[in-house]
Amino acid sequence: MGINNVNVDKLNSVIKDLEKDLSKAKKVNRIEGDWKVGTGSQFSSTVQFESGKVTLEADQPTFLGGGGTQPGPMAYCLYGSASCYAATFATYAALYGVKLKKLRIVAESPIDFSKVFGLTNNPITEKVKFTLYIESDAPASKIREIEELSKERCPAVYCLTNPIPLETELKIG
Repeated sequence: MGINNVNVDKLNSVIKDLEKDLSKAKKVNRIEGDWKVGTGSQFSSTVQFESGKVTLEADQPTFLGGGGTQPGPMAYCLYGSASCYAATFATYAALYGVKLKKLRIVAESPIDFSKVFGLTNNPITEKVKFTLYIESDAPASKIREIEELSKERCPAVYCLTNPIPLETELKIG
């Protein structure tokens, strides 16, 4: 599978293809889900990917009116961000020939729910922090270089650090 569970040959092939036609670099992610009005978890979505699909369930914590039976939306947000950052790091390490013995990430984000309840105008969160724990025989300077590339090129980091236009549409009926 290459290095660090990354198929480097496939990745290099994709990069060469994209160099010839950048339009192939654009993909659309789409999630469809349903709020469940009965019992059990509150939200469900069947997420499709190349090799199949998986059903994900979300439930707000009890202090937000949910049952606390599944991860809440913010846990999924942190999970997605952390997994994207870890994937970006592992991929760049592989591309640079750096073998990782271990890569562990901790993602944290303090949340102030007072705005959610309409009580204040405080920011809902002031930061997201990723802590990487790396074990490798590579020099620390190379690991730091890969970390900088990861911060610069990770899609989740981009989403967290740049305003992204949000459109909403309501269809009644």
